[in-house]
Amino acid sequence: MRSNNYYLIFLSAFLLLGGCLGLMEKAGNVLDGSAFAEKKVKRFQNTEMEVSVVKNKKSEQSIIIYIKNYPMIKLRGTLPDENGNFIFTSLEYLAGNTHGWNEFTMQLLGGGNLVLNNSVIKFDITEKIECIQITQGRIHRYDTRITGDEAVTALRNRLERVLTLTEWMLSIGDAPKNQSLDDFEKYWKPFLMPEMVSSGKRPDGWRQDGDTFERAEDVRWNTSFTERVFPEELWLVRNSGTLLRDWEEALSLIYMQYEWDSILNIFTEVRFANGN
Repeated sequence: MRSNNYYLIFLSAFLLLGGCLGLMEKAGNVLDGSAFAEKKVKRFQNTEMEVSVVKNKKSEQSIIIYIKNYPMIKLRGTLPDENGNFIFTSLEYLAGNTHGWNEFTMQLLGGGNLVLNNSVIKFDITEKIECIQITQGRIHRYDTRITGDEAVTALRNRLERVLTLTEWMLSIGDAPKNQSLDDFEKYWKPFLMPEMVSSGKRPDGWRQDGDTFERAEDVRWNTSFTERVFPEELWLVRNSGTLLRDWEEALSLIYMQYEWDSILNIFTEVRFANGN
């Protein structure tokens, strides 16, 4: 369903108060009531990650894992049992763009061991984390909110395109890993969309004699370059401007998916101090 209403006026004012993602997340949480649905009971952190024990209104407890280099996501899991065993339940994504922001919840499979005490946490993955399916989401684009099944369908379709894109990107021999989001964008945008960067940043030979062009999203796309460089399943995505829209509206999602193995590697074994 779509609604253009005064919620966005409230959100705009709220976002003007300060920093991007933190305030954006708070604004989104205010809209659906989640800002008041649970509170942190205890928090542990180190230089890479924070683990919080949270409690909802029914006094049910769970854990939320924040990875500091990937602020667009948080992982949720069950509270560890007496042996420290727990399972991941969901990934929650929230990231902004020049036109608004996207947010969704995705089911996860996987589990591990998390030992909590007053001073140290020992955290280890015993079952690989796997993303299953987006179950709910919202899209905020200009003055429009898209929710419900329409948002879920749009976000699932976008994720499928992103998976296809990043799988191909990672197959390229010298594809860099463990970059910051800014470095990721600087490296990949000229390669994926040379039409969208200055001439000095375009790859050599991206334009050749006899190349053909098609206009979409107010850009003349070099379709010959597309066919020389991209796998066939991405030709229409690039030539239609859909890749540009995905890049502008979901860069953090592309980055997260590209770096997914790096995210998983963080969980090999992590020890936290400074519980509070």
